[in-house]
Amino acid sequence: MTWGNQNTKKEAHEQLSYAFDNGINILDTTEVYPVPIKNETQGNTDRIINPWLKTRVRDKVIIATKVVEFSDRETSLRDKGKGTRVDASNIKESVEKLLKRLGTDYIDLLQIHWPDRYVPLFGEYMYNPAKWRDSIPFAEQLQALSDVIKEGKVRYLGVSNETSFGVMKFVHIAKTFGLPKIVSIQNSYSLLVRCPFEVNLVEICDPQNCNIGLLAYSPLAGGVLSGKYLNMDSQEAKRGLLGLFPGYMDRYLKSLASEAVSKYVDLAHRHGLTPSQHKALSRLFFWLEAIGGRNVGLTLNEEEDSYARESEVGINFFGVANRKKMEMLLTITIMIYSPMSCIQHP
Repeated sequence: MTWGNQNTKKEAHEQLSYAFDNGINILDTTEVYPVPIKNETQGNTDRIINPWLKTRVRDKVIIATKVVEFSDRETSLRDKGKGTRVDASNIKESVEKLLKRLGTDYIDLLQIHWPDRYVPLFGEYMYNPAKWRDSIPFAEQLQALSDVIKEGKVRYLGVSNETSFGVMKFVHIAKTFGLPKIVSIQNSYSLLVRCPFEVNLVEICDPQNCNIGLLAYSPLAGGVLSGKYLNMDSQEAKRGLLGLFPGYMDRYLKSLASEAVSKYVDLAHRHGLTPSQHKALSRLFFWLEAIGGRNVGLTLNEEEDSYARESEVGINFFGVANRKKMEMLLTITIMIYSPMSCIQHP
């Protein structure tokens, strides 16, 4: 996500090797990375991944990537120099360029980054009918995705930043026309962003229903749940993503989020854990099988390391009273705040 902007190639390769040497087996990217998104840097993350991928056994690395959504601003991605849509020509060109940049002949999981139609964006969690616009029909999107699977260039399909309406449309069309089903949904999900998934999508994704895996992105809410942004004037905060790019992911700093994070950090410290370890062990919030980690930051730091190694800390740190207090505070926070955010993994 940041490789090719904040990071050097050397740092990115060190992070990748460290992650995969310690049990990580999936790498998630998209054609517009790194962030913040700029025309002049689009695709640089893929170009950095390319030489590292050549040093690995390909079938040991799950490559998940994305085709971008409707955008009249992404004019540098396509040969015609126009914006993007989730239609057959855009999907085909996107896949060809992704394969070339990554240096591979197939993609394990291809996802639609954002729906082609209007949906609420970052921090906007209420649907506004006045913003409805024409969009590419679901059947056309799924047929185009099916075509790249038949060509052997893609193995599985997923969606990202999708709603229950969109998921069920894809499920229905796949069954009706015998097209490939979506196997995953990549949405924001963390202790600060629970409602969008838990209120309705969870029933759809249940293995007994549509059996769609959640690839939770921003599980540390852009690093906010680490506690390092509680004091935005600190050197640690200034070096972080939210400090380097003011306004980026600031949705995680609004409403009662800071109060919730402060309580959460205090609880973690009382049990001798880092906030990242504490969050990773809070699996009462993360009960589905397909849950991933936050994209790494500038360097190999304690935050990423402690999150990756959460399984090595085998303790139950939640007392009943503390659990109830935390759930109440976090539920209030999410009811007021509840954003739909953008990125992540199985």
